[in-house]
Amino acid sequence: MSVIESHPTSTDAYPTRKATEPALLYRQDPVVYGGPDDGPIDAATLQSYEANGYLTIERLLEPEEVETYRAELRRLAADPAILADERTITERDSDEVRSIFEVHKISEVFAGLVRDPRVVGRARQILGGDVYVHQSRVNYKPGFTGKDFYWHSDFETWHAEDGMPRMRAVSISIALTDNYVFNGGLMIMPGSHKTFVSCVGETPADHYKQSLRNQEIGTPDQSSLSILAEKHGIELFTGPAGSATMFDCNCMHGSNGNITPFPRSNVFIVFNSVDNACVEPFSAPAPRPSFLGARDFTPVR
Repeated sequence: MSVIESHPTSTDAYPTRKATEPALLYRQDPVVYGGPDDGPIDAATLQSYEANGYLTIERLLEPEEVETYRAELRRLAADPAILADERTITERDSDEVRSIFEVHKISEVFAGLVRDPRVVGRARQILGGDVYVHQSRVNYKPGFTGKDFYWHSDFETWHAEDGMPRMRAVSISIALTDNYVFNGGLMIMPGSHKTFVSCVGETPADHYKQSLRNQEIGTPDQSSLSILAEKHGIELFTGPAGSATMFDCNCMHGSNGNITPFPRSNVFIVFNSVDNACVEPFSAPAPRPSFLGARDFTPVR
């Protein structure tokens, strides 16, 4: 049985993949670093984000913008050079594209989205200053064959394998197709961002090559997940193309597979504070490649 504890060390505030038993650890960091005068998010929404770990934006993109990004999705998925690139991940049981990473460097169209004040302005406000892109990707989750993303905290992986020291990062998932209750939408346990699940299992070399298709090391145990779900519940996010969800790096989240005919595609951007730049991994033999965890900490301008 997992027990809520607090045992950070002087060099590692969130130890994971080091013990033989999982544990639930209290969060040691703030959730919101900026205020309502620092960006477009109002005070009530910031308070809700602090409490729940996420916020939603009903209409971040206009319909014509959505179509521009959809067209770019189709172009990327049809480009033989991109399909052969190691940054492109296919579904574990087929050759269908699952994700394309570092998309803001592959595509100038998506690079523009990263720099959009509606996007990066909110990230700066939450994180209290300049930010850089720790990771970007597009997720395709095609109809009929799109596989699940099991429950996880992104921060656990970024801390263990990328060397992200503290919980001062935020992700934004922007829907490029309609998100229904039945096509594998994002699920978050609201409030779970204030508890860190310390996982078991030593990280093998080049773990990312397997984990991007089906992660096992660094996944939370069922007992810890049950405790969090019973305490916080589970929220399923739906919304039209162009809507967005921003969530804290330590939110426990996942999504079901998609056996419907309706794809669920999104662009996913992770902003990290420049004051929280990655160091050496805390629980891995070497950092993951830079397309998964950036080592260039240049602020977004």
